[in-house]
Amino acid sequence: MTFYFGYTNVELLFTGLLINSPGEMVGACIGVFLLAVLYEGLKMGRETLLRRSQVNVRYNSMPLPGTDGTILMETHKTVGQRMISPAHFLQTLLHIVQVVVSYILMLVFMTYNAYLCIAVAAGAGMGYFLFSWRKAVVVDITEHCH
Repeated sequence: MTFYFGYTNVELLFTGLLINSPGEMVGACIGVFLLAVLYEGLKMGRETLLRRSQVNVRYNSMPLPGTDGTILMETHKTVGQRMISPAHFLQTLLHIVQVVVSYILMLVFMTYNAYLCIAVAAGAGMGYFLFSWRKAVVVDITEHCH
C-alpha cells in the first residue's frame, strides 16, 4: 500500500462510512484532528488524576558511607495507591477509553489517505502543544500508539 491524496471512495473505519467529496473529506479531517487532540488531552488528564490520587506516602532512610568515613542518611519518598479505590477504577476506565481512541487513530492512519494521516499527526501535535506544556516528565510510560 502507498499513501495517496484522494477524496473519492475513501472508506473510513466502516464499510458504510464513505467519503466522496471534498467537503466530506474536510469534515472527516476535522473530526480526526479533534479526536487526536482529545487523545493527547486524555493522556494528560490521566496523568494529572494519577498525581492527585496518590496516597500512602512513606519515607525510607538508608545509610550511605560518606567520603570522609562518616555515615550519611539518604531518604527516599515512596508513593503508593490502593487497588480497590474509586481513583483506580476511574483510571482503569480512562485507560480503556485511551486505548480504544488510540486504536481508532491507528486504523484511520492505516487507510493510507494522506489527508487523514496529516489530520492525525496535526491533531496529536496540537493536543501535545495544548496539554503537555506543564508536563515535567520527559519519558511517558502511558504511550500506546506512538
